[in-house]
Amino acid sequence: MSVDASPDGLPRHIAIIMDGNGRWAQARGLPRIAGHRRGADAVRQTVKAAAELGIPYLTLFGFSSENWRRPAGEVHDLMGLLRHFLRGEIAELHKNGVRLRIIGELGRLAPDIVAMIDNAIALTQENCGLNLTVALSYGGRAEIVAAAREIAAKASAGEVAVDAVDEALIARHLFTADLPDPDLLIRTSGEQRISNFLLWQCAYAELVFLDRLWPDFTRDDLENAIREYHGRDRRYGAAR
Repeated sequence: MSVDASPDGLPRHIAIIMDGNGRWAQARGLPRIAGHRRGADAVRQTVKAAAELGIPYLTLFGFSSENWRRPAGEVHDLMGLLRHFLRGEIAELHKNGVRLRIIGELGRLAPDIVAMIDNAIALTQENCGLNLTVALSYGGRAEIVAAAREIAAKASAGEVAVDAVDEALIARHLFTADLPDPDLLIRTSGEQRISNFLLWQCAYAELVFLDRLWPDFTRDDLENAIREYHGRDRRYGAAR
């Protein structure tokens, strides 16, 4: 199936809240980790599809700052999946020209995971294909607070004038400073909220909510969301 839109009609940046792994497993009488493993397969397929469709930027919500509150066993399993991804998938991403970025409060992750992240970023940083960003230990409010603190420190040191603080300056201090804002935000599982994800960046994103659990997400779902985006009238607050 192909997307019925010209290249100029495609979203430049798609962000996805990958929701529903636990419910997928529960509906099948399986442990939650089985849903997360199946969700990892959906990630692999989605990255491949986005690259083939010519989407320049894809950002995935992998693990939120709130997810640390989940049962310790589930967090342990999720960190194990993350290690598996960083060990087993990066070579394939690199081979396919994908550039990987990781955003979030990485200091909360185990040192070995941080080291693998650093290596993966260094390995892929010169790649010119899909720009894949994964949000780990990430919260949108915390990101804005961190930016505000950094700007305040610079203002206190006389490096930034107070009247120079504007939207562009704040954006340059966010984790996503070198990325365009998302054009399209997709959330799976039927929930209709953005759950503290890219709060600043998604101010004008088109939102598409799908009644499908993340492990069942397919290329067709991605293409259908792009079609819906293509049919929207994006006025950015201006009159029709």
